[in-house]
Amino acid sequence: MENSKFVAQRLAEMYAEEFGGKPSGRYRISRKLLAELVERRRLYPEDITEIARALFEKGFVLIDMESFFVVMSANAFVNYRRAGKSAAN
Repeated sequence: MENSKFVAQRLAEMYAEEFGGKPSGRYRISRKLLAELVERRRLYPEDITEIARALFEKGFVLIDMESFFVVMSANAFVNYRRAGKSAAN
């Protein structure tokens, strides 16, 4: 998809904009609105992957929650506790 970089840029810009009663930060976007940004009727897995990769290059993650997507800063995950081998067993 040729406009995945444009869409990723717009999603990154939205992270810094004020809406929903918050000055900036993580947000959710409906599948329908994301499809409109991409200028498609339907989003395919390849579309989502391309947008997610382009967004990750900008320091954000796109999380697919089935009916909507979440955009978060990749730095939000830096301080999460790490699971070691002993925790996995």
